[in-house]
Order: sequence, then structure tokens, then C-alpha cells
Amino acid sequence: MSVDHIRYDLLAQEALRSVVRRVLLDVAKTGLPGEHHFYISFDTRAPGVRLSPRMLEKYPEEMTIVLQHQFWDLIVTDTTFEVGLSFGGIPERLLVPFSALKGFFDPSVKFGLQFELAANESEAEETDDSPFEAPRSANAPAPLKPARGAASEPVLASAVPTAASDAAETGQEAGARPASGAQVVQLDVFRNKK
Repeated sequence: MSVDHIRYDLLAQEALRSVVRRVLLDVAKTGLPGEHHFYISFDTRAPGVRLSPRMLEKYPEEMTIVLQHQFWDLIVTDTTFEVGLSFGGIPERLLVPFSALKGFFDPSVKFGLQFELAANESEAEETDDSPFEAPRSANAPAPLKPARGAASEPVLASAVPTAASDAAETGQEAGARPASGAQVVQLDVFRNKK
């Protein structure tokens, strides 16, 4: 078997992440069109991810957020997106590098992408001791290091405990999963099985 020196797999992943970046950039400028909304899964341990200590404790490995009704201050750069969401009625500010993405799903049109984290990203996580830069928003949490080594099962709606039930009772956006009654789809259905 020949060796892929070009690394088409990495180029394809990068191109697909740019699709998510472009979609979020458009939403930041004009808002969500029609019935579109997004489930975005990411590795909370990836370098550059910024979460509050409360959220890191709750989701030490993977988290899925929902961008639908109530999110604010969506800022998209070439390498990251930053957004405000409410979790159990408590506002939080998240910063997520596109390299940390594990999944993107728009249930309104049944479109989904699944991403593989590169091996060198995992290695960087183990050795990265540089501090994060200060948040841009006054409401943002203090700079944090990502949690390391905790276990949880990686599924699309892994960020589930009480945020959705609180949201269903108050009519607010959960931020971590869809309101009750919504169908949760695992992104594994989109992954090519070998």
C-alpha cells in the first residue's frame, strides 16, 4: 500500500471545517435563516477551548451546544468561534477553535458533518502549558486550561443533565441539548463504516 504524503484526509477535514466557519460567519452577520439551527460537538480538552470551571467539570471530555433561539455575541475568526449561551439559566461564554470540532448537524435540512481530531492535536493537548489570552467580553469567564483525562461517552447530545429540562420549563434555549421532545441524532450515522 502506498503512503499518502499529501494527506488528503487532513485536507478534506480542513475543507469541511471551513464549511462550518462560513455558516457561522453568515449567522453572525445576518442571524439564523428560516428554521436552520445547529448542534455543534467539540472536544472540551482540545487546545484553545475556553469554558468556565463549572462547564469543564460538567463536560470534561466532549460537549454539544445548540445554536437556535437564544445565543448572543457570536464572533467568528479564521480559527475560532465565540458565543454566549445559557445553561440552566446561567449565562456562559464559550470559545471553541474549529480544530476542536467533532460534529456539526443542522436538523432542519438533515445535514451533518463528523470530524476526526488529528493525532498531533491530542499530543499538543498533553504538552500545551501556555496560558490562554484574556476573554474579549466582560461577561466571559476567566482564562482557563482545558480539562484533561476525564472520561465520558462521546455522543452528539453528551451535554445533557439539566439544561434541557430547565429550558423546557422556562421556554429558554438550553444551549447544551434540544428542548424535550426534540429528536437527538448521533453523528455516527454519517460516519463511513469500514
